[in-house]
Amino acid sequence: MAETAGRIHRRTAARAAAAALIAGLVATGTSAVAAGSPQPSAAAAEPAQAPAAAAAAAVVTPRFALYGANSAGTLYAYTGNGKGGLSARANKGSGWTGVSALLQVDNDGKANGYSEGLWFRETNGNVGYLKFEGEKPVKVGSGWNIYDKLVSPGNIGGAAAGDLLARDAKGDLYLYLGHGDGTVTKRLKAGYGWNVYSEIAGNGDLTGDGRNDVVARDKSGVLWLYKGTGSQKAPFAGRTRIGSGWNQYDRLVSTGDISGDGRTDLLARTAKGELYLYEGTGKAAAPYRARVKVGTSGWDGYKFLF
Repeated sequence: MAETAGRIHRRTAARAAAAALIAGLVATGTSAVAAGSPQPSAAAAEPAQAPAAAAAAAVVTPRFALYGANSAGTLYAYTGNGKGGLSARANKGSGWTGVSALLQVDNDGKANGYSEGLWFRETNGNVGYLKFEGEKPVKVGSGWNIYDKLVSPGNIGGAAAGDLLARDAKGDLYLYLGHGDGTVTKRLKAGYGWNVYSEIAGNGDLTGDGRNDVVARDKSGVLWLYKGTGSQKAPFAGRTRIGSGWNQYDRLVSTGDISGDGRTDLLARTAKGELYLYEGTGKAAAPYRARVKVGTSGWDGYKFLF
């Protein structure tokens, strides 16, 4: 058993020149984004408006759009349609080749439920942050290829901005606290033994206690809930079993509330390209309702889903 351990934008797409990526992220060596490659861009999508009851809640549930990037580097976004499904996709950027991870984050500290930009890891291990509407990426760090899993779970450590979880090949889990400008603190060890999990996801409160939680699927297909504590020194309580049979999915991702009821949901993709929505209940004993298919095919065309 493992130890516990954006905002709405309607203006133009963000543009980051390849030269800026090289200058901002690479002190020595060659950037994964070469000078002749397309310029990466990313624009914010507008999530469906929360119902009045959800908007009045004491804790604002994240309501990020769902983003997908294909092998050509094109970025698409899907928002909740207000009927328990997803809207038609919208093109929100291009040039996202040469990266090995893409993540959304709420960085402005206003707890409005929207993401403000993207964390990305280049294939050479450099990590940067590109704000929606921004012109230049922010350097976050280098040497991040030691991690085989990166998760943006919202605020885990108790501050206002979103944080990062990173797992290395040994199974050690680390927490990086976000400063709110895309940069992060030095890492804090959050647990060990997490290499028993093939998927880790989370972005919001699943249990109704106002703290962000994560779920983790082990290699036998069992899904586990880790309740957040709000403490950076020990960010998660002991795990609780949710259910089995989850190895039918090749990707689990949470963008917060998709259905519009103010509770955190989970999306699951099959290898055949089907997409399912598990609506959140807000109850620790049974955090998800029965699945609903929200995509019949084609979702396997995305290299990154976040």
